[in-house]
Amino acid sequence: MKLYTISGLGADEKVLEKLTFNPNIEVVHIPWLIPNLNEDFYEYILRMSESIDDSEEFYLLGYSFGGIIVQEIHKLKPAKKIVILGSIRCDAEKSRLIKAGQKTNAIKYIPTRVFNGNTTLFYSFFRKLFDPKNPRLNQYFRVKDPYYLKWSMDKVAHWKFDKIPDVIQILADKDIVFPIKNSQPDFVIKNATHLFPATKPKEVSEILKTIFV
Repeated sequence: MKLYTISGLGADEKVLEKLTFNPNIEVVHIPWLIPNLNEDFYEYILRMSESIDDSEEFYLLGYSFGGIIVQEIHKLKPAKKIVILGSIRCDAEKSRLIKAGQKTNAIKYIPTRVFNGNTTLFYSFFRKLFDPKNPRLNQYFRVKDPYYLKWSMDKVAHWKFDKIPDVIQILADKDIVFPIKNSQPDFVIKNATHLFPATKPKEVSEILKTIFV
């Protein structure tokens, strides 16, 4: 069975590389596409879904922003099972920071150059938000196109979605990006931050092996 995976905002497959699955699972990672100028979210989802062969059953796994993307893809190409790691099932689960970004529309007014992943300011912000104690944070977040980062953050802030009953949610108890207090996850990874797929791969893999069979 094919398992299509999408990583987090700005992250490539490296953040998920330590996860292990049952022998019958064929993992197919879908890389981030750079949005076209002023591209609509639905159009972007369509492009991201083109890699998926829905002529046969498949699974979906999304991390962080990738969790939002796989839920949107699920509406177009329904998966047999769908799991989100460090992500939310509906807009009601957003953090205060994200809701503030939605209410003020602040992201649109920030110059694109600020979202350059190579700047000290942007890296410091990401590190504080994702895992302040992890010195290797930069090795996981290697998709640094400024327009992609700004566009994606804006889409997270304005995402509106009703909860899909069959979406399985796994959260970390110390996640700042998507605080556990706003959700009712199916599984909780203890003593972990938003980077838990990379820092707690054994615990996460044990759960995933019971789901993707």
